[in-house]
Amino acid sequence: MTTMPAHLPDRLTITLWDFSWYVRTGPGEPFADLDAAFAQAVARGYNTVRICAMPFLLFGSGLDTSALRLERLGGEYAQRMRWYDVKEPTTIDAREHLLELFRAARRHDCYVIVSSWEYQQSSAFGADRAWWDALRAVPPAERPERLAAAHADLVDLLVAEGLDDRIAFTEIHNEVQVGHLAEGMERNQAVLELGPLLEKAVDAFKARHPDRPCSVNYGGVPHASMRGIPQNVDALVVHPYIYGVLGALIDEFGLRRPVEDFPQEAAAALLRPGAPPAAEWTLPPEHRWRLEATIVNPAEVYVHDWCDPDAFDRWLYDHYGEHRVAMDEKLRLWLDVAADWAAAHGVPLVLGEGWVGYTPLHGTFEEGPVGAQICRDAVRYARERGAWGTVVCSNAAPQHPMWADVALQRECNSFFTTGSWR
Repeated sequence: MTTMPAHLPDRLTITLWDFSWYVRTGPGEPFADLDAAFAQAVARGYNTVRICAMPFLLFGSGLDTSALRLERLGGEYAQRMRWYDVKEPTTIDAREHLLELFRAARRHDCYVIVSSWEYQQSSAFGADRAWWDALRAVPPAERPERLAAAHADLVDLLVAEGLDDRIAFTEIHNEVQVGHLAEGMERNQAVLELGPLLEKAVDAFKARHPDRPCSVNYGGVPHASMRGIPQNVDALVVHPYIYGVLGALIDEFGLRRPVEDFPQEAAAALLRPGAPPAAEWTLPPEHRWRLEATIVNPAEVYVHDWCDPDAFDRWLYDHYGEHRVAMDEKLRLWLDVAADWAAAHGVPLVLGEGWVGYTPLHGTFEEGPVGAQICRDAVRYARERGAWGTVVCSNAAPQHPMWADVALQRECNSFFTTGSWR
C-alpha cells in the first residue's frame, strides 16, 4: 500500500505542460511568463502541472545547458500541429529555468509531476543535435536506469534548493512503450519487455530517495499486458486516448502509414487548396535529424499542417454516431481495468493525459459540444473510480486553444475535487 506524502492534495487536478513549458518561452509564447501561466492554471481550478523536466539533458547528457538554444523544427513544418507549433526561438539556462518553475509553483501553491519526454520528442527542438545524439548513444537496455539516476540527481538539486516539497511524484518517462525507450521491441510486446528494466529503474531511484513516490506511465491502458507493469510503482499512471472516430479518420486517410503509401487523392477531401504532395512536405537536409528525434509520423504532420480544420472536424462529426457508444464503452472499460490494477496493488490511479486523441492544432472537436461532453464524462468516470489525479483533457493547457475555455475547465476540476458540477 502506497501512502503519498501528507502535504499533497487529496486530488490532483492536472494540466499538461509537457516540454512546452521550456520550448515555448520566446517572446509572446504561452510560457514566456511562468507566473502568469500558473496564475491562469489556478484560476481554472488546477493544482498540478505535469512536465518534461529534462532530467537526462540536465544530469545525464554531459552537455552544457547554461545557454540551451531551442527553436521550431524548421520553417512552417509542424506549425499547425499541437505541441509542435513553436513560434519563436529561445535561449534558456535550463537548470535555472527548472528551478524557476518550481519557485513559481510554490508561489501559486501548485505541485509538479516530474517526467521526461526526451525519448519521444523533447530533443527535436534543440538548435543542434547534441541532445538527441546523447540520448541515442545510450544502449536501449540502459535507458530506463540512466533516466532514474538523472531523476534522482534532479531531486537532489530540488532538495538543495528547498523546493522538493513541490514534487507530486516522479515518472521515469512518458508513455514508456511509445517511442525510443522501447527501441528494438515489438510494439505489442513492449510493455512486457520493458517491465523488468522499468522495475530496476524504479528501484534505482528509490534506493536514493526511498520516501519519494516514483512511477512510470503508459500510452493508452495496456489492458492486454497489465502483468508487465512494474510491481514497485507508487502510482498507476495511464493515458486513455480512446480514438474511435479519430482512429477511423487516421485509417481512412493514411495518417500513420509510411509517407510513400499516403493516399494523396483520397486525402484531398481534408486538405486546403495548394497542398503539396505529402512526400514533398519535409525538413531541409540540415534539419532532417529532427524527424528521427520525434516519433510523429511524417504523413500525420503533413495532414495536420495542410488540412482544412473545418473539413477535419466535419468528418469527425459526420462519423461520430458510428463510434459514440464504442468510444464511451472503451473509456469506461479501460478505467475499470486501470482502477482494478491500482486497487489490487494498493496504489493510486492517475490519468495524466487522455480522451479522444491527436487532433490538428486548429481543430475544435474536443472543445466543441461532443468533445466537451467527453471531458465531463471522463472526469466523472475518474472520480467514480477513485482516481487520485486527472486532466480535464490533454488539450487543456496554455499551449492549446482549449485553454480559452475557462468555464469547462473550472466545471470539470470542481466536479473532480468536490463531486459537484457547481
